[in-house]
Amino acid sequence: MQKIKKESLFLIFISLGVFPASLGYGINPQEILPILYGIEVTNNNLSNIFRAVMGLYIGCVFLWITGAFNKKLTIPALWSMFVFMLGIGLGRALSLILDGMPDMIFVFFMIFEFMAAAITFYFLKIRFLEH
Repeated sequence: MQKIKKESLFLIFISLGVFPASLGYGINPQEILPILYGIEVTNNNLSNIFRAVMGLYIGCVFLWITGAFNKKLTIPALWSMFVFMLGIGLGRALSLILDGMPDMIFVFFMIFEFMAAAITFYFLKIRFLEH
């Protein structure tokens, strides 16, 4: 039996967190987002945006899970995770600077996203040193 690499476990681990978040944004944004984050979705345009975000998250999760089990896609999956986590973390940091302090849950998310980006970068660095 082949041993699962740490990168693959990490891709799966992050996917298990991002997938439920994606559903929270898009399954029923009018009902779920007010409960989770106090965000009122008042029109179809907002629903469309949140469902698009859900689709983007699910698309990334699909690549990450595929990369966890397909060696040829592990590096692209790690790169997409790095860009995803760093991009979201930087967006939250910019919002913190421009808009002020959000609820603590979003600060926690930002810290988690930066940590995930750093770990992903570490895995990429190790992979490139191997070759």
